[in-house]
Amino acid sequence: TTATQKTVDGPSSKDWRGGRAANTNIIPSSTGAAKAVGKVLPELNGKLTGMAFRVPTTDVSVVDLTVRLEKPASYDAIKAAVKEASEGKLKGILGYTEDDVVSTDFITDSRSSIFDAKA
Repeated sequence: TTATQKTVDGPSSKDWRGGRAANTNIIPSSTGAAKAVGKVLPELNGKLTGMAFRVPTTDVSVVDLTVRLEKPASYDAIKAAVKEASEGKLKGILGYTEDDVVSTDFITDSRSSIFDAKA
């Protein structure tokens, strides 16, 4: 939910969905997150697109990342690479978990992103 999201159905200057009640709906929306990643990681600039879902939670968001790889890779290999990065050069920024977590488990987490290996 954002500051511009309506608490009851009403008009929106952006789009019809944005005018729907935030506390009772999962609302598909645009996001600038994919463009922001390209600014932080220039090698990914222009290679990502994305969308957001506005959901009635107090904090935390979710990303469902789908990628096309140049070489085949198993999910176990991807998990291992992410876990290694979370313990190495991205420690404190990227987290990794295999716990059965839900959104409220991340509210006090200071890391920017947590890879949920069981999701």
